[in-house]
Amino acid sequence: MPQYAFLGLGLSLILFSGSALCAEPIVGRASVTDGDTVVIRGTRIRLHSVDAPESAQVCEDANNQEYRCGQSAALALSDHIGEANISCEPRATDRYGRTVAVCRKGTEDLNAWMVTQGHAIAFRRYSADYIGQEKEARTRKRGLWAGTFEDPSDWRRRRRGGRGETLPGAEMPRATQEAMTCTIKGNISRSGNHIYHLPESRDYARVTIDEQAGERMFCSEAEALAAGWRAPQR
Repeated sequence: MPQYAFLGLGLSLILFSGSALCAEPIVGRASVTDGDTVVIRGTRIRLHSVDAPESAQVCEDANNQEYRCGQSAALALSDHIGEANISCEPRATDRYGRTVAVCRKGTEDLNAWMVTQGHAIAFRRYSADYIGQEKEARTRKRGLWAGTFEDPSDWRRRRRGGRGETLPGAEMPRATQEAMTCTIKGNISRSGNHIYHLPESRDYARVTIDEQAGERMFCSEAEALAAGWRAPQR
């Protein structure tokens, strides 16, 4: 009998099946979507048992200064991976089609590295993995622990009007599901150019979205093109 658990952005339903556990590692150059998600050859991969701040999330540092902790986490992961190939060992597939995996750079567990450095927290609500690494980061006041921050799951719940992660048998409104799967960033450059960035784009992790400035997320390239955005020229 397969086992079920709930994990990930929006409490994605995970099916732990024999096929997922026995799948071959996904190996290659990775583009970082955010602090707990990478893309390898078009496959979106959610880091197992890790929860990083969301892209738009803001935290406070040791000097009580606000900073984009979600962007900081994504950049940390991107810089740490660099140009190296990584290998991701699938554990499951979530309801949004993402592969949930433990990813490694050589022998180094990248999931553990993110938590140890304080760029993400252990997703202890669903797994006991990486709790030790989180305690170390907290004791040494690394990353997020140097200042104050909101638990990413609480931040998501608040942004969604008080709706938290879905419970067994519950279903998110379709609009919420669609918004969560829209990953194309529509950015406006200093010169006023409307440019969209795909998750596999080189500068994706470094692009932040300012909705007040008219920037937005798109669900498809066709939607971005229809709205007047274009692909990067390089």
